[in-house]
Amino acid sequence: MTDFAAVEKGHELPPITVHLTRADLVRYAGASGDRNPIHWSDRVATGAGLPGVIAHGMLTMALAGRVVTNWTGDPSSVRSYGTRFTRPVVVPDDDEGAEVELTGTVSNVEDDDGTRVATVDLAARFDGKTVLGRARAEVVLPS
Repeated sequence: MTDFAAVEKGHELPPITVHLTRADLVRYAGASGDRNPIHWSDRVATGAGLPGVIAHGMLTMALAGRVVTNWTGDPSSVRSYGTRFTRPVVVPDDDEGAEVELTGTVSNVEDDDGTRVATVDLAARFDGKTVLGRARAEVVLPS
């Protein structure tokens, strides 16, 4: 359990490792309405110049956001969150899928009229390479 009153710059959030499978992509496509075939068809994905079927960028972004919401225990604690998509997560058509490692580090803590707000730099890595750039969330720390 985190003592949020003691959180300061450099604090590392508990990491998460997620295994994405093609079934996860199909479920996300249904929930999000993004049924682009690059997220389920190898033929279409490679025809578009991709190395294979790729995970939805917004799914990868959401998974990285879980690092913050798992840490605070409250999704409404996130004031803002943004990122750039730098590299795709290629999800093979097998039972193992793709492993994405998600981490976060507090880069700043400020007092905003009695409310402590942390800036958290997030990282998502697939195959040892970063897949999100400038991933940053502003989070109200629990009191």
